[in-house]
Amino acid sequence: MAAVTDVSQLVVKQIRRCCYQRHEEQRDDSANAAHPTTDLKHLFAEFRTHGLGVHWRVCGFRDSCLLLVINLDCHFFLTPPPPDLAVISPQDPALPIGSSLTVLCAVSAELGLAASSLYWTLNGRRLARSTYTVLSPTELSVTLHRLNGSQQQSGDNLVCHSDNGDVLAGSCIYVGMPPEKPDNLSCWSRNTKDLSCRWSPGGQGETYISTKYILKYKLRWYGKEKECQDYNVGQPYTCYIPRDLAIFTPYEIWVEASNQLGSATSDVIILDILDVVTTDPPPDVHVTRLGELDDQLSVRWASPPALKDFLFQAKYQIRYRLEDSAEWKVVDDVGNQTSCRLAGLKPGTVYFVQVRCNPVGIYGSKKTGIWSDWSHPTAASTPNSKRLQTGSCDPKSEEHNSTLRQELKQFFGWVRKHTYGCTNVSIKLYDQWRVWLQKAHKTRNLVGKETSYFICEYLKHDAFNK
Repeated sequence: MAAVTDVSQLVVKQIRRCCYQRHEEQRDDSANAAHPTTDLKHLFAEFRTHGLGVHWRVCGFRDSCLLLVINLDCHFFLTPPPPDLAVISPQDPALPIGSSLTVLCAVSAELGLAASSLYWTLNGRRLARSTYTVLSPTELSVTLHRLNGSQQQSGDNLVCHSDNGDVLAGSCIYVGMPPEKPDNLSCWSRNTKDLSCRWSPGGQGETYISTKYILKYKLRWYGKEKECQDYNVGQPYTCYIPRDLAIFTPYEIWVEASNQLGSATSDVIILDILDVVTTDPPPDVHVTRLGELDDQLSVRWASPPALKDFLFQAKYQIRYRLEDSAEWKVVDDVGNQTSCRLAGLKPGTVYFVQVRCNPVGIYGSKKTGIWSDWSHPTAASTPNSKRLQTGSCDPKSEEHNSTLRQELKQFFGWVRKHTYGCTNVSIKLYDQWRVWLQKAHKTRNLVGKETSYFICEYLKHDAFNK
């Protein structure tokens, strides 16, 4: 009778839904409301296929309002289910990789099918007849050797077909490995408010069949065992405990893995929430120039606001990189300051800078804490070098000095050859000569009367004799 009651409640709900939809579709045509809906016909046909007979009358309306006629005189009664026309055995087996399996398909004599006319498919691929054995006029078996891991964790589909392709019966085959002991279990708490844990599945991590992982935890001495409920689908082997966590008391935490072939349990880790605290990245990161210093930048940031009421001493790290580089340089010795000066940078260059925080010693914890994520990159550029702008020589560049000496030697050699009596030749003449050549779009090896005239005329001016 319990089954009858459950089914009757389901039918009543479905009838209410169908009547309401019918009323909405034909609100202005109440004359049609007294006819049974197609949905109801399909509904009752579906129940009959499952061995339930349903006698019914129609939904009606009264005073333009929907009358949910639950005096439908619905009588529910159980009828014997029809016999199975075909059966596969064993049904839904689970096997280790490399196993062999023989499966039997037995068809009812009512179908009038000969076992020799049947065939098998595995995941839609027809299996060779050499793997079949006709055991009787109505029984056909297939034997699978050295099974590989299932192609999908929900199992491989083994199906028995009639000669015209109709599906007679099917079974799921689960071929895989039992889970190995989960390892690398670690947890962290963001600002002491929650707890996140992750682990590795152990071994190669692939079991080929659906494997369930459960993170369990309890207070070490007197707590009741609990299960983590919030598993991140996008990040497997992680779980999140959002609330109701105690501090100043250690927890025992472990992971249990299980599937149809076995189970395994990780080592238990013991931790205090205060020992695994991380926090948000430092906010308000600002990177600015230090006056006209072309090789330095100033970095400033704020302490994590979520920990402002906690007793702790923060440690900070900075990293920076060139705009066109993927390589970061890390500054480890920042300490608990909220500012730092980066030196030894390239002039006239854009840098990206990030900062992160490690909340050390919250409420006296002796653990080192866990680094936060890096802050969003902040960009700033160093000033251009004045020396390079004025064209002065870099004393560290031997190559540049060598080129300059060669040019001067060639220039004064040319002067002695082509100026014919000009006097008071100085290094300033060389500078002016280079400028004049650039303006005139001439080459440095130009020789002739124009250049000779230029030198002699400009030597007459005091600007070249000072």
